[in-house]
Amino acid sequence: MNTSRRDFLRISAAAGLAGYLPRLEQAAAPPKAGGKKILILGGTHFLGPHVVESAKKRGHTITLFNRGKTNPQLFPELEKLRGDRRTGDLKALDGRQWDAVIDTSGYVVRDVRDAATKLKDAVKQYVFISTISVFPDDSKAPVDESSPVATTSDPNTDKVTNETYGALKALCEQEAEKIMPGRVANVRPGLIVGPGDDSNRYTYWPARLARGGEVLAPGVPSDPVQYIDVRDLGEWVVRIVDDGTMGVFNATGPKETMGIGKMLDACNAAAGKKATLTWVDAEFLAKNGIRPWVDMPVWIPPGGEGAAISQVSCKKAIGKGLTFRSAEDTAKATLEWFQAQPADKQSPRGWLKPEREAEVLAAWHAKAGAK
Repeated sequence: MNTSRRDFLRISAAAGLAGYLPRLEQAAAPPKAGGKKILILGGTHFLGPHVVESAKKRGHTITLFNRGKTNPQLFPELEKLRGDRRTGDLKALDGRQWDAVIDTSGYVVRDVRDAATKLKDAVKQYVFISTISVFPDDSKAPVDESSPVATTSDPNTDKVTNETYGALKALCEQEAEKIMPGRVANVRPGLIVGPGDDSNRYTYWPARLARGGEVLAPGVPSDPVQYIDVRDLGEWVVRIVDDGTMGVFNATGPKETMGIGKMLDACNAAAGKKATLTWVDAEFLAKNGIRPWVDMPVWIPPGGEGAAISQVSCKKAIGKGLTFRSAEDTAKATLEWFQAQPADKQSPRGWLKPEREAEVLAAWHAKAGAK
């Protein structure tokens, strides 16, 4: 269970935006008085473009630093510095000054150590995009910013795996604060979803409900789920820069506890209410080899290993301005994006295959009929 959850959270950091990029390329708002100079490490992959767009709308001056290999056609109007933090090539940052840096691409301690050391006298604020995977699978709910984080026996490793991902992100947070004490905002997103999310997690649900028919729904409708729309996260990250906010923040959602029933109802509504949900209990699913977070993305049985990850408090971030759009908005925008993808992009790995879903539903109905 723990490796599968780690895998899906890790994939969230790598989800692409193929097919969604044209919608992101909007004209920048004219600079506002007092706009800030922001350096973004990365900026062209899933979350990054949403951060850039939000910053543009707020009138900030943006510089991108990356290798120029991922979606290089994006944002031709912006200053782009080339380098490679994986090889330590940060020369393009020499002699420059910014108000803040937003690090969307740091995964190992060396990444953050090198960048923070290079920039500690060049920026006033370091915003590091971390993850709620910093919390171990045996965390006890509810989880908040004071909860213990994962550790690793090899803190200097450059190998990001299912087992090391969360611990390395936690160490990255600590490294940034060590080098720039009191000037760091560590942001821990939960599941990042919405338009552009091709990581086969949340996207499974609106896409599956759009196919209609009988849909296998896991557990019970009240089982808690958490995720954050990439557009909401991008806007809030820029708000942190606007306000000069420092500290550690869990950034998942929604504001109030949401059961998977409400999430699936929103997805069904976005799809035109073509589907009928059949709720199958967690014990039966486990006996039939249906895995939470893999075959059934987003969902974890409340009493199962890793369940605390769906019960993470984001009150602190809400107090600093984090807001959420509706479940219906996220479902609709995600489905529209998904349906605009080429056919070969509409069957990503990891989803519960239709024939397997039908098999499990048949077994469930046979069990009910035998009573």
